[in-house]
Amino acid sequence: MTLLSLDHVQLAAPPGSEGALRAFYADTLGMTETPKPPALAARGGCWFRAGAIELHLGIEADFRPARKAHPGLLVRDIEAYARRLTGRGVEIEWDDRLPGHHRFYCSDPVGNRLEILEPKSPHSSPAGA
Repeated sequence: MTLLSLDHVQLAAPPGSEGALRAFYADTLGMTETPKPPALAARGGCWFRAGAIELHLGIEADFRPARKAHPGLLVRDIEAYARRLTGRGVEIEWDDRLPGHHRFYCSDPVGNRLEILEPKSPHSSPAGA
């Protein structure tokens, strides 16, 4: 018996938010939408992938955003991600409390918290500077 890897992370979203989710996860973060199986597509929501990362956004009638729980998305060139997000009106909050990493938090269009992080290289300058 062996746990192999994380298959996906699911976040909740309110009914009718798929358009805003697509704009954020595909257009802003650069993920690719993947089709849901037909038996699940009728429930609404959308799925996204980037490399080994898979996020599922499921519709929840009594939706409340995840403000503490969150996926941590590992990126290359975190400063470019920060500029891209802020250039599209997304507020970010830099956090330097994780040793060995540059990171910031932001929220998706329905209020779910996301952590964006990148390991520090020995010669990197402080992120957010």
